[in-house]
Amino acid sequence: MRLSVILKDPNKKSVFLILKEAIIYMFVKHELPHYYFGKFLYRKSVTNFRDYLSMKETDAIALSKKFNKFEYASMLRNKLTFSLYCQENNLAIPKLLSYNLSNSFFYNGRLIKINTVNDLIVYFEDIFIESKQNTVFLKPTGDMGGSGCILLKRETLSNQVQQHYTELTNQNYIHQELIKQHSEISKINPSCINSIRFDTYIDKHNKSHILSALMRFGAGNNFVDNASSGGFYVKIDLNNGSLDLVGKQLMKYGGKQVTEHPDSKYVFGGFKIPYFDEACRLVLKAVDYIPDRIIGWDIAITETGPVLIEGNDNNSIFLSDIAYGGYLKHPLFKEILKEA
Repeated sequence: MRLSVILKDPNKKSVFLILKEAIIYMFVKHELPHYYFGKFLYRKSVTNFRDYLSMKETDAIALSKKFNKFEYASMLRNKLTFSLYCQENNLAIPKLLSYNLSNSFFYNGRLIKINTVNDLIVYFEDIFIESKQNTVFLKPTGDMGGSGCILLKRETLSNQVQQHYTELTNQNYIHQELIKQHSEISKINPSCINSIRFDTYIDKHNKSHILSALMRFGAGNNFVDNASSGGFYVKIDLNNGSLDLVGKQLMKYGGKQVTEHPDSKYVFGGFKIPYFDEACRLVLKAVDYIPDRIIGWDIAITETGPVLIEGNDNNSIFLSDIAYGGYLKHPLFKEILKEA
């Protein structure tokens, strides 16, 4: 399928030039040219393919103990730990309604054992009533990329609990209040919370930096926005918080480039993200509380300001590298790679 994407791509370079660059890539990067093709470096618009991170360079950064400490990584990867820690330190996050560890469910300081489907229906009915919510967002505490999330709805509660009972009572989930997205962003895609991915870096002098920001949009009524779920990502201008002209998609989902959202037809270019400056400040504040040197932060924008969804020690610099036209052009990233 990926080969089909390349062959059908109208923007690809000539076969001769692709072969020439792929060979150069192998010699310069000392690896097979997987990322040359996976990052669309074969397209005519890319003239600086050496500036993109290779697989080895990406792994060198991601696996370096200089940038990621176990104690911070474990805090970021466990969504329950992360949520409780942020709540304790007054960082803006979605409200944690309850959570469960297998069939042990915790709500308002109470432990409730769930043994039947009906027990679980009654449990969530009580949450809907007491929280005055009609939806609850369930996230596995250890999964990544939007995998395993469940949007529980009051009107379909009985059917959903019957459908998901086994996984809900055998795995661990946090149960959060659903974020109400800013109306301006919903004009682009109302089917899910479309989040901003910020990459942050603490340099050798202990100064925090925002390396990049991109916005991720779900597509096709998917209720998660992750690029790993088929959505699109768009580069953000850090100077003014506006979207780039082009949205991009991972190759395994078709590798499309679009100037407007495929469902709403809303044009990306020039859209100014509400509360962008506040989002930048929230991210830098979060770094103060979890000072891992490289983190990918996911931020949602509500009607009243930004909300921190999660932090990722294994952040997807793969996407940022593509969106920003080669991370090695960034002077701070040259410093990062050298240290790694």
